[in-house]
Amino acid sequence: MEIKKIGVLGAGTMGAGIAQVSVEAGYSVVLIDVVPEIVEKAVKGLNKAWAKAVEKGKKTADDVSAYNALLTSSTDINDFKDVDIVIEAIVENIDIKKKVQKQLGEICKADAILATNTSALSITEIAAATNRPDKVLGMHFFNPVVMMKLVEVIPGAVTTDDVVQAVVEMSKKIGKEPVPVKESPGFIVNRILVPYINEAAIVFQEGVASAAEIDKAMKLGAGMPMGPLALADMVGIDIVLAVCEFFVKEFADSKYRPSLAFRTKVRAGHLGMKTGKGFYDYSK
Repeated sequence: MEIKKIGVLGAGTMGAGIAQVSVEAGYSVVLIDVVPEIVEKAVKGLNKAWAKAVEKGKKTADDVSAYNALLTSSTDINDFKDVDIVIEAIVENIDIKKKVQKQLGEICKADAILATNTSALSITEIAAATNRPDKVLGMHFFNPVVMMKLVEVIPGAVTTDDVVQAVVEMSKKIGKEPVPVKESPGFIVNRILVPYINEAAIVFQEGVASAAEIDKAMKLGAGMPMGPLALADMVGIDIVLAVCEFFVKEFADSKYRPSLAFRTKVRAGHLGMKTGKGFYDYSK
């Protein structure tokens, strides 16, 4: 099973990043979002990034021309009909993902792989909503996609070995380090990382220290490259909250109970960098 043409559903930060590393690796890519403005913004963002790379001598004008020749953008999900894999990078909501993956299964050719860029959700449950559960798996990329090397590759209960191997090989070709992971809530990274971020938010909520002080302490005292609350802002506080809630549901363990600080900020629309305000103010 060889992957030659990649579909990316969702042209937000993650989807655009996945599309970028894929075309730069020489893959033909179809980038789709149902919102025209998001698609347009993504394509402009990619060309802006490539233009900067040309200015710095890291890429050539011919490289950029080749990338644009490989990239197709659209708002019509039916344009995935001839891709070898679709990497879905939409909202972290299992009901929406199941609905979309079911639709993709009906549109894509019979041997196409369906991948979901979920942070923590059940691959098996998502796969069961499709007409090809044996060809569904998780590909958990990390933000920013262009810089972060890891891709967690998570098979569902009936995902075949050849599908996993094809995705592992594709991940290597786009410059990533794939790590196969047995399905479990949060996989490896978020299973460990999200409770850490949540505990930092609880410390903030209790007034033990400010966000800046908490982050400074963890960077200087634990050698972390980024503080946990700045990381929450980068990931998206709504995403961190959703993962915490999923852990509580799956594990039935109160140790995963999310900080009230997360709920307050989400209710206020302060989701982090993407909204200009979270634990920090990015509008200044």
